Amino acid sequence: MRRALLAVALGGLLLTAAACDSGAESTDAAPAATVPSAAPTSPAPDYTANTKLVCGNVSAIFSDDMTGFHTEMGKMIARKEAKETAEAEQAEKAARAQLKSVGAKIKKATAAAQDPDLQTAGAASAAKLAKSAADARFFDSIKTEKDLDGRIEAKLVDWMNPVTGFCAV
Repeated sequence: MRRALLAVALGGLLLTAAACDSGAESTDAAPAATVPSAAPTSPAPDYTANTKLVCGNVSAIFSDDMTGFHTEMGKMIARKEAKETAEAEQAEKAARAQLKSVGAKIKKATAAAQDPDLQTAGAASAAKLAKSAADARFFDSIKTEKDLDGRIEAKLVDWMNPVTGFCAV
């Protein structure tokens, strides 16, 4: 019985193949299969020394310049708590400018990197910092020191996440 089923199945396949190859010639010839040659690969460039230098610059920017941002945020919070609206707005404006400046400096520092992936990561971090600097809701949501502590930690991680794959910031 198995032999009969196998014969029927094979016969069906042969008929299908014969019907498809009915003598009509196709004008589109299938391209000949090519076997890729084993091209010699060169070692990947070593960006280690340059990356270390760039990361040192990024780390310095992040630690030094973020201090100014934190100072301005502290002033903003103190002024908001004291109901000194005009002074709070000035401090917020200064904090925004400081944050944007940090982003610009990180972008400039990473643009000098030899590793194109580090350049891209630096530009991504800079874009995140600039976006947050322009985000009124972010600043409006911070009215107390507790608000700042609760929101800034996640933001710091987000801002620096692209470059932390290259640099220990």
